Amino acid sequence: MTRTRATVIGFTAVLMWALLALLTIGSAPMPPFLLSAVCFAIGGAIGLIWTVRGPGLVSLLHVPLKVYVFGTLGLFGYHALYFTAFRIGPSAATGLIAYLWPLFIVLMSGVLPGEQLRIGHVVGALIALAGAAILVLGEGVGGANATALGLAFLCALTWAGYSVLSRHLGAVPSETVTVYCIATAVLSLVAHLTWEQTEWPATAVGWAAVLALGIGPVGVAFFTWDIGMKRGDIQLLGVASYAAPLLSTIILVIAGISPATSGLAFATALITAGAALAARASAAR
Repeated sequence: MTRTRATVIGFTAVLMWALLALLTIGSAPMPPFLLSAVCFAIGGAIGLIWTVRGPGLVSLLHVPLKVYVFGTLGLFGYHALYFTAFRIGPSAATGLIAYLWPLFIVLMSGVLPGEQLRIGHVVGALIALAGAAILVLGEGVGGANATALGLAFLCALTWAGYSVLSRHLGAVPSETVTVYCIATAVLSLVAHLTWEQTEWPATAVGWAAVLALGIGPVGVAFFTWDIGMKRGDIQLLGVASYAAPLLSTIILVIAGISPATSGLAFATALITAGAALAARASAAR
């Protein structure tokens, strides 16, 4: 697989994550850990089918246990920190801090063997971050909580660390994400039974949203992201990830959930410019 193709495959995860907000809204009133358990179970089932049709389940037996522990901590740790941060302090500031992970990916990638972090990558990431800030802070910071911000920061570090360190596991097949998903589903179910009250969607639309989440943003997206992180242009993918909040906002506008604003147009210009600058830096390499 070429580097360009892997990058394109990795970017499909960003496109799927753009639907995360809309589908999560549609899945109400399911509590977050129950939603996570169901969606990751669906993602794990898809992974099992993919693995059976490919190298076979026996291929998963040759993967070291530490790899499965690493992947499970990455997926479950990120979502546990994210959900807890927003439960404690559901503010725009919390969302912005949690979305520092693309910038962290760009910066952390500089220490990877064979990678060269250029000034264009860093500047592009900062410009795209400014665009994301306009989107997330559009409704005001209000209600920021220090504990929530700290958890959101750890959340961003966790996902960036998981993504970048996946590069060191390039020889490990992406089918291992199947086990990550199944283990995360089990841990999410335990967390739900411990801290949450069970509530299910009341309509067919709600169940359709849950199914779509499990298939896409909380399912296949993790497999395509793994391919992109292991074989693609990691700096470009890091900057391009800021397209997720932008596209998510546009989708909410189209759905009539959020209003169209001048800030959205400005954020679009900044994120596009940041991604273009990072792409230019990658092409120069």
